[in-house]
Amino acid sequence: MFFLPKIEKITKHTAISHFFLMFSYKLFSIYFPLFLAVKGMSLPEIGYVYLLIYLPIAIFAPIAGFLNHKINPAVLASFGILGYAIYAGAMILIREPFLFYLFQVFLGISASLFQVSIRAILIGSDLENYDRSFGWFYSATFYADAVAPAIGAFFVWKFGFTGVFIFSLIINVFNSVFCFIKLRKPARLLVDNGFGLKDSKINYLNVSQFFKRKRIFLIFLASFSVLLLIGFYRAFFVLFLRDQLNWSQEYVLVFMSFFSLLFLPLSLLILKHLEKTGSEKNIFQGGFIAGFFSVILGLAMPFLNFLSALIINLGKYAGDLICNSGRSGFISDNLKTNPEEAGAIDSVFSPLGVAFGALVSGLIIGILGYQFLFIFGGLIIMLIITVFKKLAKT
Repeated sequence: MFFLPKIEKITKHTAISHFFLMFSYKLFSIYFPLFLAVKGMSLPEIGYVYLLIYLPIAIFAPIAGFLNHKINPAVLASFGILGYAIYAGAMILIREPFLFYLFQVFLGISASLFQVSIRAILIGSDLENYDRSFGWFYSATFYADAVAPAIGAFFVWKFGFTGVFIFSLIINVFNSVFCFIKLRKPARLLVDNGFGLKDSKINYLNVSQFFKRKRIFLIFLASFSVLLLIGFYRAFFVLFLRDQLNWSQEYVLVFMSFFSLLFLPLSLLILKHLEKTGSEKNIFQGGFIAGFFSVILGLAMPFLNFLSALIINLGKYAGDLICNSGRSGFISDNLKTNPEEAGAIDSVFSPLGVAFGALVSGLIIGILGYQFLFIFGGLIIMLIITVFKKLAKT
């Protein structure tokens, strides 16, 4: 359709697979912080659970990157999706706390396998605009957010959490088949059976030279600071709505669903913007926007209502999308000769920031409070973005 931003075939298939993966996960993940709180976990413990999910994504990413040289990335991505299906089944069956924590790690490894492989496919493809393609890729999460929570709520109400986990499992099985069929052929070009550990070491050494340059290092440090703020929001924003604004769980669900629904047309405008703007500018611009709206959220906290919280949250997530798409586009443009390593680095970078953002905020939120963290975190991001942007030009 003429009014939609352009989307190449390979981008469309990766975005569809990402949508269904996120849809299956968002069926129940929106309740996850609330679920953990009901289980009696403290805020630091909730932050620790998110660390168990996101840190393995970063740790396993280099291994997944190496495997992408030896095995078709579409096959590995399909196995990652199946890991989500196994996780959903495990959430039905397990009762022991140790196994519960173990499967959070398992989910992280499955996510790493999918994220690294799907990024390698995108980066290794001949794309017209990497920022736009990754904008489509990241937008898939918001499209899933628009419908999954409401559908998940129906399944929980009608069949309990067992029903929603079974539904998630079924979707992931079908998505795994879709990913294999649609992406196996274009992804096979990335396979090199003669590739060994020595070659991997050489590739990573070559890639590391790119990050040793002062300007590049500052750009990525700036985008990493934004990821720390994202980790805080991802782990605790719904708890903030419930505990600080005294919203019921049902009201929180309505808010998040309505937010994601409104974000759909906004994301299309952002994709149009990404087509016209360079990656570096997107990183700094998106990061500053995210920090600015975090400060506004903190300052407006005593007066927040449904509409004001909605508008502020739309601004915050718009900044996140611009910054993340810019970062992945920047990596793709500069490291497309090594797509497997580039995909691994991008997959390390993002979850590592989210993991530590969730962990650190969980440890200090009980002392400093939500309002201080919203304001202080946003100001720090804005300061980092402003200073590093100037230093990167010198």
